[in-house]
Amino acid sequence: MSKRKITKTHLPVGECISQVCISALILLLTCSWMMCRCNVFIGFQVQETLRERLCHQQLPDRPEGVEAQHKHLLELLKRTAVHGESNSVLIVGPRGAGKTMLLKCVLRDLLEEKEAQKSLLQVHLNGLLQTDDRIALKEITRQLHLENVVGDKVFGSFAENLCFLLEALKKGDRSSSRPVLFVLDEFDLFAHHKNQTLLYNLLDVSQSAQAPIAVVGITCRLDVLELLEKRVKSRFSHRQIHLLSNPTFTEYLGRVRTQLSLPDDFPDDKFALDWNASIETLCEDKSVENVLQRHFNSSKDFRSMHMLLMLCLSRVSVAKPAIKPADLLEASRLCFADANANMLHGLSILELCLIIAMKHLNDVYEGEPFNLQMVHNEFKKFLQRKSNSMYNFEQPVILKAFEHLQQLELIRPVDSSSAKTQREYQLMRLMLDHSQIMEALQKYPQCPTDVKQWAMSAFG
Repeated sequence: MSKRKITKTHLPVGECISQVCISALILLLTCSWMMCRCNVFIGFQVQETLRERLCHQQLPDRPEGVEAQHKHLLELLKRTAVHGESNSVLIVGPRGAGKTMLLKCVLRDLLEEKEAQKSLLQVHLNGLLQTDDRIALKEITRQLHLENVVGDKVFGSFAENLCFLLEALKKGDRSSSRPVLFVLDEFDLFAHHKNQTLLYNLLDVSQSAQAPIAVVGITCRLDVLELLEKRVKSRFSHRQIHLLSNPTFTEYLGRVRTQLSLPDDFPDDKFALDWNASIETLCEDKSVENVLQRHFNSSKDFRSMHMLLMLCLSRVSVAKPAIKPADLLEASRLCFADANANMLHGLSILELCLIIAMKHLNDVYEGEPFNLQMVHNEFKKFLQRKSNSMYNFEQPVILKAFEHLQQLELIRPVDSSSAKTQREYQLMRLMLDHSQIMEALQKYPQCPTDVKQWAMSAFG
């Protein structure tokens, strides 16, 4: 048997090097792809964590600045949920002060107790949605899941219907009823219902020993008790929890830092440390401090602050994984954007010329009202100085443009009695000031030079 001679094949040096290069390139691309996916995941986690916080989808562990109010309300509702004691209370404060957040935090802490979690029922009503007592009663029935119990029964009065609902909630041994929490958002709007029947019956039940219920009203009106009828006011406990927070700028800056910082349990520890360090640097920047100071002077409520921070967060991406001072400046510009000045950018040249004519009339007559005829005469003065007829328009076209400005609420009638006057002679006022018009002209796309010069001239 002859041995077959095995010959070793050797690849040329160039081919070996090329294969090594291709392998290294594939490895490099794989690593970069993995890193890219990792960066995308981290970016998604940052957006999700901070958006949940800023959109109030995630409640804080402890509400800041309202610890005493939190303790008071928790004890009050615990007495209803655990001991069966009826109560009524009003939470009063300006919009954005944290009234709803406070109540949600209290309910979260209350439902951690097994007894309250097992027995407490909740009914949430809103004055903007339940505009009369009939709609409110249907909503109460729906939230208590008693549609089948009520069926086609006919009740003589609202009180009889409510008492039947509460009676249907008695426990199996008939010894006691289940406690019910009624939350009335926009409480002041319920006071405008006919005869205040809903408020009267709820507060009447809370004062008597019929069933353990707690009535919590949320309102932004300090004079809400003055809206109540005497019989309703006499049944209210007159407990009020006020959220009139007045933070200092240092506290406001600390809140911004807290809202933008990543939590300790963030998946990537190194990224969280780098992010939090960048937020510290951001808050120490002088231009950022000036922007936040302006917002603080404008509005101290946290809702507007969250809107500003949300606009900053929307500019964060995988390519730019940090908030820069320029992002905050741009977000501030969007927050303070003038809606009327922005509306001017979409006007036709004719409408813009009419606005400029009104501005000149305001300058000459020191803010006195004007009518279409006066505006048209001022516009004709401008046309007389022009050699071409580019801006010559018929009277009906000018009237239509004038009416469009009125629809946009850039001008408004002086009083309602002027509606009987002929349209050309109705007295109007311009709802824009000089700076808004000049700013809009600078940003107006392809604005003719002669129109700009006419606007900047001292007299029409």
